[in-house]
Amino acid sequence: MTLEPGLYVAATPIGNLKDVTYRVIETLKAADRIYCEDTRQTAKLCAAYGIETPRAAYHEHNADRVEAEIIAALKDGAAICLVSDAGTPLISDPGYRLVRAARAAGVKIIPLPGPCAAIAALSAAGAPTERFFFAGFPPPKAEARATFFKSLAAVDATLVFYEGPSRLAESLGAMAAAFGARRAVVARELTKIFEEFDEGALGDLAEKYKAHPPRGEIVVIVEPPPAAAQASETEIDAFLLAALDKMSVKDAAAAAADALGVARKIAYERALSLKKPR
Repeated sequence: MTLEPGLYVAATPIGNLKDVTYRVIETLKAADRIYCEDTRQTAKLCAAYGIETPRAAYHEHNADRVEAEIIAALKDGAAICLVSDAGTPLISDPGYRLVRAARAAGVKIIPLPGPCAAIAALSAAGAPTERFFFAGFPPPKAEARATFFKSLAAVDATLVFYEGPSRLAESLGAMAAAFGARRAVVARELTKIFEEFDEGALGDLAEKYKAHPPRGEIVVIVEPPPAAAQASETEIDAFLLAALDKMSVKDAAAAAADALGVARKIAYERALSLKKPR
């Protein structure tokens, strides 16, 4: 198999070595070189499928030095694979700077889709999936972490986080403080022997994992904030009558729309009706 020159961004298994596509295996075998986050980790996959392609390290600590070497090879017509330790590269992993530099150099980028821990967890969590927000790893320090979660509290989507086992309980507690008693799912050791999905209120999960620290790689899924209760006609009228004592019809309607979540057109029509002499 001969590969078209370019940078192949290849998704690799997150646990079970069978969760890899035929296309990825064929490409890894045919590439000129594989750049890995950790060559020892990628060696396990290569050994399982008889891949003998030369491997080299590319990670956040050597990126500045190695990037120029990779770009030069790509411009000379090489076919290079980029892989992370597990899952899809660039998802909370280094690599976006390399992809951006390759694009700037006119190199073709070819994504090879496959496993991703965030998507695997989301698919089995039973949380709403029409909108989700991937937030990656929370900050390690308590104050920054609290600020981080607070900034996401109003996001009207399912939230997806990665977290390590040593900080899981602290992060769940900080989430409970920022998000309230939302339903959450802790997905652990995805696709591995001890795969587990644990669900409950954030505060309850925080207490559980404080008492029983977990092991393994973890994804936390947090459901969206509850929908705000819709204001009744009586509440809308009461608000508008008070506002009309101080404001024009237009301004009172705008204030009601902002405060009560009412459509501006409806608020204006109602304010106009209330303003008419009786």
